[in-house]
Amino acid sequence: MRRLLDLAANAFPLWVLAACGMALFEPRLFTWFRGEAIVYGLAVIMLGMGITLSLDDFTRVATRPTTVAAGFAAQFLIMPAAGWLVATLLGLETPFAVGLILVACCPGGTASNVVTYIARADVALSVLMTTCTTLGAVVLTPLLTKLLAGRLVEVDAWGLFRSTLAVVVLPVAAGVVINRFLPGVVRAVLPVAPLVSVVTIALVCASIIGQNAAAVLTSGPRLLAAVALLHGLGFGVGYLFARLLGYDRTVSRTISIEVGMQNSGLGVVLAQKHFPAEPLTAVPCAISSVVHSVIGSVLAGWWRLRP
Repeated sequence: MRRLLDLAANAFPLWVLAACGMALFEPRLFTWFRGEAIVYGLAVIMLGMGITLSLDDFTRVATRPTTVAAGFAAQFLIMPAAGWLVATLLGLETPFAVGLILVACCPGGTASNVVTYIARADVALSVLMTTCTTLGAVVLTPLLTKLLAGRLVEVDAWGLFRSTLAVVVLPVAAGVVINRFLPGVVRAVLPVAPLVSVVTIALVCASIIGQNAAAVLTSGPRLLAAVALLHGLGFGVGYLFARLLGYDRTVSRTISIEVGMQNSGLGVVLAQKHFPAEPLTAVPCAISSVVHSVIGSVLAGWWRLRP
């Protein structure tokens, strides 16, 4: 049974592709999963990862502040630059270019923690980097978007902080406590936790695509290529950046995943709120949720099978 559960979890790309494919033509199958449901779903995922961590894991990460700083710098240097470069080179229409740059300037999403978990990389480091980049995004996302897209995106700092607590910090902290004091619960949950994470992420991606199905269907292959190139650069350059700094493969894989995977849901919300006159701005963000999940999950499956 454990082997079957692992095989199902390793099929992450297939789950995401199947769900998003159905969402394009039958959005109602997935659009019910939205709003608070997404927040609770991601909180459950973070709790599941938290139970795999002990205080020793975070102590170990805290002794390497330069590693966290390297991941933070990579996130806000590589992706925004790649977003501007891809949008410029491919000559994207203004709303698509702004949307691509916007999602590139967003922080790493909680899905990166899930993919790191599946890839058997450094989950504690990934969680800490996600938390730091999410908090840093309060200032850096609007600043970088204004610099690269010529517009200022206002971010609800308190709302972003509360979301970070609700979706990342508190569930992980609860998981660490469970790991410490309820080992029997941990042993019971661990076999199914990766599959639950996979299914939940597939629901999140499909919901975002379903809510923007018409625009996605009419956006064309050039936009899909632009988003794929953006995330491909993030994963590839992020890994090379870490290796050039002298980090081992485990840390380099973690930084690669953290850089390559964005908080696309945040990008969608910001696009809808701050660019209401150009609804197509949200489309690259919606496509991003699928593309980075597919690329990341393929990498995770490959790395999971390798030392």
